[in-house]
Amino acid sequence: MKFASLGSGSRGNATLVAFEDQLLLIDCGFTIKETEARLERLGYRAEDVSAVLVTHEHSDHLKGVPPLSRKYGMPVYMTAGTFRSRDLGKLPELNLIEGYRPFELGNILIQPVAVPHDANEPTQFVFEAGDKRLGVLTDLGTISAHVEDCFSDCDGLLLEANHDPQMLAYGPYPPSLKRRVGGPWGHLSNQQAAGFLHRSNRERLQTLVVGHISQKNNCVERARETLADATDGIERVVYACQEQGFGWLHL
Repeated sequence: MKFASLGSGSRGNATLVAFEDQLLLIDCGFTIKETEARLERLGYRAEDVSAVLVTHEHSDHLKGVPPLSRKYGMPVYMTAGTFRSRDLGKLPELNLIEGYRPFELGNILIQPVAVPHDANEPTQFVFEAGDKRLGVLTDLGTISAHVEDCFSDCDGLLLEANHDPQMLAYGPYPPSLKRRVGGPWGHLSNQQAAGFLHRSNRERLQTLVVGHISQKNNCVERARETLADATDGIERVVYACQEQGFGWLHL
């Protein structure tokens, strides 16, 4: 199994997971043209995508999904809450995720995981293929016991470290948005991400990507400094960016 990103941040998110004949796109916050160009950079075309999985309805994750799926006939998977939160128009093949029950696409087992985020029935995902487990965990304000249980035993992990609390407090956002981002239904801080990693099975976790780093309320240097102790011993640590995401990582 391998994974990569078309871009990670508040101006657009999309993650790829590939195993055997399956190429899964998790979210798409980019235009069709951007998505096609970013896929090409990673060695694929939009026609190669087997299905799109949606985590929640916020535009930086969802806005590119309907037009892309209509143009290429891609099956789309999302919760009923996500689907009902917006008028997405006609989708060529809509598959509703019910009760966060696991499902399979090819030889990939996909476990949707409920997360605390200010969206309507949001989910994140754990992928199992072969003997590897990959977690994609962004857009949540709290590491709940359920989240910790689901994501603490992965071989690979894409983990949000969205903001530095001090930069958020003194940054340009209005007070209401600062409360939302830093609240229990918002986004993980560097410190929250570090705390989760300390409690995780870091002997198994050999590939970590730190993503969804805010361009206004955080920076890679702050995130790296805060997570230094928590990432010690992890074989490969990558910091994703908005423009380039990150290249293919193999588990």
